[in-house]
Amino acid sequence: MLGAMSVTQHDIDAAIVDLDGTMVDTVCDFEVALGRMLAELGHAPVSREFIRLTVGKGTEHLIHSTLAEAGVPAEAYDDALQRYRHHYLAINGEHSVVFPGVFEGLRAMRAAGWRLACLTNKPTAFAHPLLARKGLAGFFDRAFGGDAFARKKPDPLPLVETCRALGSAPARTLMVGDSSNDAAAARAAGCPVVLVSYGYNHGQPVAAAGADAVVDRLDEVMPLLQRRRGGPRGC
Repeated sequence: MLGAMSVTQHDIDAAIVDLDGTMVDTVCDFEVALGRMLAELGHAPVSREFIRLTVGKGTEHLIHSTLAEAGVPAEAYDDALQRYRHHYLAINGEHSVVFPGVFEGLRAMRAAGWRLACLTNKPTAFAHPLLARKGLAGFFDRAFGGDAFARKKPDPLPLVETCRALGSAPARTLMVGDSSNDAAAARAAGCPVVLVSYGYNHGQPVAAAGADAVVDRLDEVMPLLQRRRGGPRGC
């Protein structure tokens, strides 16, 4: 756990939580769907490490980057996108796992009376079934995908609109994510932000992403907010 928050639990009314890399490790889902897409196009799969470094900026970026990495002509994008969507929906959640501490962390946020929203750059049609399949949907008042608003994270618009949907002020809404996209969007929207250390930050150190704090598990968020900056840390 790194950093000291300037806000406490009582300064927060709501939280916005990212999905891929924050709550669920979805790399293997991406690997299977992309592999099937590329096989149908007559190309070899890309590596899991490439996928881990590439996810997080939306499906369009993922497909463009994958085609370039695999040596597929850019003109195949529309066909590839449709194939990918078909295969991803067929296996969505089948090869993914919820990170340790996620259920406990969400329960603690709910117990504190916070309103919760899931906000992801993943398409809404992928995000809702994944939340349901992993038993996470019931924690959230709202869930928005990357196509829910005119722009995606790191633009602040999705956070501003999600705060509006939750009825909470940005300054009293905690962003919890895994990457510089989440940190940049939160900063621009006026939200405090905590990042997890284990997610998909495009190969860059998450500690350098500009968050208020970094935690190793989602269930460390509430204990972090129960400590005042410079105050006693307890036993």
